[in-house]
Amino acid sequence: MDYEKKGSTSFSKGLLQSEELYRYVLETCVYPREPEPLKELRDITATHPRAVMATAPDAGQHIAMLLKLINAKKTIEVGVFTGYSLLLTALTIPEDGKIIAVDMNREAYEIGLPVIRRAGVENKIDFIESEALPVLDNLLANPGNENSFDFAFIDADKINYWKYHERLMKLLKVGGIVVYDNTLWGGSVAMSEECTPEVMKEGRQRTLEFNKLLAADPRVEISLAPLGDGITICRRKH
Repeated sequence: MDYEKKGSTSFSKGLLQSEELYRYVLETCVYPREPEPLKELRDITATHPRAVMATAPDAGQHIAMLLKLINAKKTIEVGVFTGYSLLLTALTIPEDGKIIAVDMNREAYEIGLPVIRRAGVENKIDFIESEALPVLDNLLANPGNENSFDFAFIDADKINYWKYHERLMKLLKVGGIVVYDNTLWGGSVAMSEECTPEVMKEGRQRTLEFNKLLAADPRVEISLAPLGDGITICRRKH
């Protein structure tokens, strides 16, 4: 998430009707099941000035279930930040599973790296400090990577979401899943242009455009879940 001025508390990420209701969901269903390394990393990330960029724990719980349902083993993550969703994935996939994780900011990744190491899952992660499009293009340059990935999680620059999607439709297996974060953009997708805070306007427009393209894409089945800041789950059909 890029609109860090929106707020930094975990509750600001929820789109439920009240903070109290979101707190109930977290404290009843999410936090009691959250592995200790994830809790530790979430607490560390909460002190970061851009903590709002972290994956919401309720969305993370849902992603972990998706990973297990499809028996994901080979995954891609674009946009790592301090690594909450990355650690979650590494804890969920099998011992011989692998994650290609791409982010331009290694400094943020290294905040969470000690927790990842203590959790014993660093060996599953191939972190690449880079813009994402060149990395995805390099993967596609090897025909062996086509139709080979089980899962992808995208939480990066919204301007390139559709470009990521086009590449992932070649990298993912048929039946593979990609999850896009922030597809409700703080609820601004349902606001008028006039009522949208200035800091959110560009992201809102990008998100509206992307959501429209996804809805019309015959290659995927989609579900937009109101978890965290909105996650859109896409299953590749063909």
